[in-house]
Amino acid sequence: MASFLRISFSINPTVSRNFLPPSRSAQPPPTTDANTLCRSSPAKAPTFQPAAEINASIPTAQLKFDFKSYMLSKAAVVNQALDLAVPLVYPDRINEAMRYSLLAGGKRIRPALCIAACELVGGEEKLALPAACAVEMIHTMSLIHDDLPCMDNDDFRRGKLTSHRMFGESIAILAGDALLALAFHHLSHSSCSISPALVVRAVAELARCTGVQGLVAGQIVDLESTGVEKLVGVETLEYIHVHKTAVLLEAAVVMGAIIGGGVEEEVERLRRYARCIGLLFQVVDDILDATKSSEELGKTAGKDLASDKTTYPKLVGLERSREFAEELLRDARLQLEGFDAAKAAPLVCLANYIAYRQK
Repeated sequence: MASFLRISFSINPTVSRNFLPPSRSAQPPPTTDANTLCRSSPAKAPTFQPAAEINASIPTAQLKFDFKSYMLSKAAVVNQALDLAVPLVYPDRINEAMRYSLLAGGKRIRPALCIAACELVGGEEKLALPAACAVEMIHTMSLIHDDLPCMDNDDFRRGKLTSHRMFGESIAILAGDALLALAFHHLSHSSCSISPALVVRAVAELARCTGVQGLVAGQIVDLESTGVEKLVGVETLEYIHVHKTAVLLEAAVVMGAIIGGGVEEEVERLRRYARCIGLLFQVVDDILDATKSSEELGKTAGKDLASDKTTYPKLVGLERSREFAEELLRDARLQLEGFDAAKAAPLVCLANYIAYRQK
């Protein structure tokens, strides 16, 4: 099994250091044969279960949870806060470009994760809101830059023209840069009711997940691995996805847990949960890219295949990719055991949503 799933899930503080993000390593993992994408147990992983089967094993308190209403309410709160955070003032063009991408819709999964984690450990929504907005600003920045011609060269995002297609490359780059700076300003200046020590920890977490130990590391290894003659191995592919995708979900969850006053054991368990659903998000993304149309996804489908990118379906096939997604979903839910079932319901449902989303 790739290194991610070999890592111990023990919450013993002396062991939890083994689960520190792979971004702490100087080098990406060595290439591993695709056949290693399996657990050490000889038993074959079960097939990808339908949502009904997953729901059957969820405690009653979580089954009664209205996930759709929860997500809509959190998205509304976050959208209002984001709208206020980026007023349309002079210089108009850059603020217009920032707002165009930031307020273009989206499911607001990362802000919802941040708020849910905060509430799980005893915090309140209003405490998590600045961090929730900050992580969405960083996420939007990454999308703007990811879509640039020098990166993934995409024309559509969230069913709309990408920023560089709408405003030109120079404005798009600056809009991303501005959102990056605004994220840290917003987090540090809008969290006045939170202990300064907790704000500093949250800022440090977001910075680590954004820079050369996080997003940037994933993007550079992704670029270097695109179009290479030799197929990228499972562990390198995992390194890319953990850093490029999972790390921001991790930042969202961990910041929420920190700001909510979670103890170290709770923070680290939620970190492990986030790492599982983050990798799950990308595995599902790879599956959708290979099986859905551009109209269904709201973005260009099949780009990974066209650009000769290595994906999980390309490396191990669709069936094994689905089985891997199921393993990650089970491991994510395992991290939530022992928490209050009602408070954990949003995080359980978010994991299920990520696993079974269609776009």
